[in-house]
Parts: sequence; C-alpha cells; structure tokens
Amino acid sequence: MEEFHKVRRLPPYVFEEVNRLKAAARANGADIVDLGMGNPDLATPKFIVDKLCEAIRDPRTHRYSASKGIGGLRKAQANYYARRFGVKLDPNTQVVATLGSKEGFANMAQAITAPGDVVLCPNPTYPIHAFGFIMSGGTIRAIPAKPDADFMVAIDRAVRHSIPKPIAIILNYPANPTAFQADLDFYREVVAFARKHEIIVLSDLAYAEIYFDGPPPPSILQVEGAIDVAVEFTSMSKTFSMPGWRMGFAVGNERLLAALARVKSYLDYGAFTPIQVAATAALNAGEEATREVREIYHRRRDVLVESFTRAGWPVPAPSSTMFAWAPLPDAYRHLGSLEFSKLLIEKADVAVAPGIGFGEHGDEHVRIALVENEHRIRQAARNIRRFLASDDEAGQKVVSLGAKS
Repeated sequence: MEEFHKVRRLPPYVFEEVNRLKAAARANGADIVDLGMGNPDLATPKFIVDKLCEAIRDPRTHRYSASKGIGGLRKAQANYYARRFGVKLDPNTQVVATLGSKEGFANMAQAITAPGDVVLCPNPTYPIHAFGFIMSGGTIRAIPAKPDADFMVAIDRAVRHSIPKPIAIILNYPANPTAFQADLDFYREVVAFARKHEIIVLSDLAYAEIYFDGPPPPSILQVEGAIDVAVEFTSMSKTFSMPGWRMGFAVGNERLLAALARVKSYLDYGAFTPIQVAATAALNAGEEATREVREIYHRRRDVLVESFTRAGWPVPAPSSTMFAWAPLPDAYRHLGSLEFSKLLIEKADVAVAPGIGFGEHGDEHVRIALVENEHRIRQAARNIRRFLASDDEAGQKVVSLGAKS
C-alpha cells in the first residue's frame, strides 16, 4: 500500500537506529552511559510536586481544562517576562499555554501554513522546527544556524530568490543542538528585516534559564517593534526539570496567538489542570527555583569538557543549554555522525545523538546531553579513552555503507 502523504514527506527517523542499538546492548548486559536524548534526569522540585498533589485532591480540577491555559498560569508567565526581560504582556491575548514548546511549534505551523509556503529554518536545528512545517504542507529553505553576518546575508538572499516569498523565519537561541547564543543586536537586525518584508518570526527560547558564561540570554520581544511580527516559545521542561509534565508557552503577537489558540481549541483541552496549577507555583517562585538546576548543569558541563578532552576527544564548552556540540574526532570524521554514534555504543558503551538527525549540516558533529551525573560522565570519558587508545586506526579501517566517499 502507498504511504500516507504526510508520512511520506518525513525522512527516516535517524535517532531510531541509535535507539535500537542502545536497547540491544542493554539487553545483552551492557551498562550504557546515555548522553543521547535530551531527557533531564533531575527530579522536579518538591514544592512543585506538593502543589500538584494539593490541586489534584480537589475534584473540580478533574474536569476539562482550557486549551489556552488557566488564567493564573498565563498571568504567571506574563509576570515572568516582566521580571526577566522587562517585557509587558497581556495574559489574556499575548500568552497561550502549550503542551511543551514542541507542541506549540507544531500547532503554530498548522495555524499559519498554506500548502507550498516557504519557511526559513536553521540547519542544523531541533527537528520540529522544520518538520512541523513540512507536515503542514510547507517547504523549508535552510539558513545558517549561527547568529552572525552570514545569517543576515542568507535570509536577505532567501527573500529575494524564493518564490513564493517566505512567510516565516525560525530562530532558536540558545540553540539546540549547537548551543549558539544570540544577543539583542542580532535580534534587532532580524526584527527590522522581518518588519520590512512582512515576515513572521518564531523564536524558540526553551533554554532561556540554562546558561553558564556571560549575561543571561535575551528575548527577541525586548526589541522595540518585535511584538508586531514575533511569537516566542518557552518550556518548563529543562528550567524546572518538568519534561514529562508537558508545559510550555507561546507569547507575543496577538494575531498569531489567536490563530494558535483557535487551532488548539479544536485539538486539545490543554494540560491537566493540577499540572497548570503546579506550573503556576513554579513560575511565581522566581529565580530561586531555577538557580540550582542551572548550577548542576554548569558543573556537569565543566566535568564533560575536562574529562572528554583528557580522554583524547576535545569538546568545546557550551556557554548555554544542556548540550555540547562536539566535532567528530579527526580519525572518524569520514564515517559521518550516525556511524560514529553507533560505533560509540558498540565499542565504548556511550550513547550520543548523531548530528545528521538535526540536519545535513550537522553531520560532522554529535550532540552530547548533560543528562547523567558527574560520576557517570567521567565513566563515559574513561570508556571513550579506552576506545580511542585501543582503536587508533579503526576509524580508517571501518568500512560502512553509511560512510562518506
């Protein structure tokens, strides 16, 4: 039977090969240090769990909720933006609660995309940024992931040479997987460009509170006039160690958020109300609730960079996010990121995410997630040191169907 149209538009799921190999190794007794999936291992803070338990005992919270979020939650998110960024938002019209930033992006794509619409998307980037629009019938035109002069040249060229003209630009800073970070000067350039060409800007700010070096990452909405063209997505998954709770937000332009809210009203009833009540308590707790999480990831970042570099695999230190974007060791670069990731599982009992899964321009890197404790990260480094020491020439000898010519 012929594949369904939308399924046919999706490529094979690259990460599934690594997941299968990882599961098989574990089934055979291997102790895999899993630094692949960005799935936080930290417990949700006790005060958030306690608020959930309190709310869940009230039978009134067991009914359907509002798909755009309860009023108290939207107000708490607006207050967060006021405290953190100095941005004033109307919680009734400029804030929509989502089931994580991923769902928000996917449903925004559903809301604004017509068949054949062109969207400018960084490569490499988090997969939903591209595939949310592909599944909605759009076409992706790749642009550089790094927020520099080349980025502005690329989007200018794309607007001049794309038919039809692009409808949207996707931004993601701090970036997953690259950990690139943007400043307000960059956002000012993008906003001015978007306003001039009447293009929507969708900014993924999921890692706003996971930063280590330099000033905290800014919001695009801090730029004057950004509210006319931009919507920004945030998530509580990493900031508050709440990945399974599925709570995020879209904030910004009223017209775009009204479209998102209308689509969501047909598709879901929002997160379970006790989860929204607990999320409200988390947001209202302020900076204290996020500082410890940030410090843990900072320590893990330092251990990863130091131990992997001593093991013979230099890893650049990310200034933000919970990921390191590591170039493949020179001896293995010809394999590409997928084959190298498989080799790490087989020979070093370490799992990472192949860069090709984030776009073809990511194939010379792997993403390493800070989702194991410091002891386990050092264990991974020891495993990798042994692998590199015993396999000096293996990178040249391995013949793979997936290897580059």
